[in-house]
Amino acid sequence: MEELDLIVESVQHDMEAAVKHLDHAFQRIRAGRASTNMVQDVMVEYYGAMTPINQVANVSIPDAMTISIQPWDVKAINDIEKAIINSNLGFAPSNNGINIILNVPPLTEERRRDLAKQAKSETEDTKVVVRNARQNGLKELKKLDGVSEDLIKGIEADIQVLTDKYVKICDEHFKTKEAEIMKV
Repeated sequence: MEELDLIVESVQHDMEAAVKHLDHAFQRIRAGRASTNMVQDVMVEYYGAMTPINQVANVSIPDAMTISIQPWDVKAINDIEKAIINSNLGFAPSNNGINIILNVPPLTEERRRDLAKQAKSETEDTKVVVRNARQNGLKELKKLDGVSEDLIKGIEADIQVLTDKYVKICDEHFKTKEAEIMKV
């Protein structure tokens, strides 16, 4: 019985991790307003080591359409600028010697649709991960010996309920993100 509980817990943990990954992916998809999350994955070569931008600079949002990046070490400003350009975020950084300013252009209708498609793609990928977690759980159940068929059928039903729950959560997160993206 303990093995069955571990299998269900493992499946649920994998599904929760998939939804967390989806939330993280959604943070990188901009919705018209500037956000520090837009640059959080930028890695800067700082004294020979790849370092996250938030560990070499203060990233702030002075207004809804601007990201300000102020390095703690002024010598790193060119490395930060190069990292932003190489990250393919679509921003043209302007450097005034003290900090870097990123102007976030307003989204066009076409760009909003593209971002909504990107969010939909991330959602579908996450649903695949959730379903794969279900499949892995079912495979683990089949490997067990000495467990009654009725008990296994019950656990399979529990795993299916979890799968349906997490697929629904993915859909809800997508609807929220899509509304955020399409809002003018």
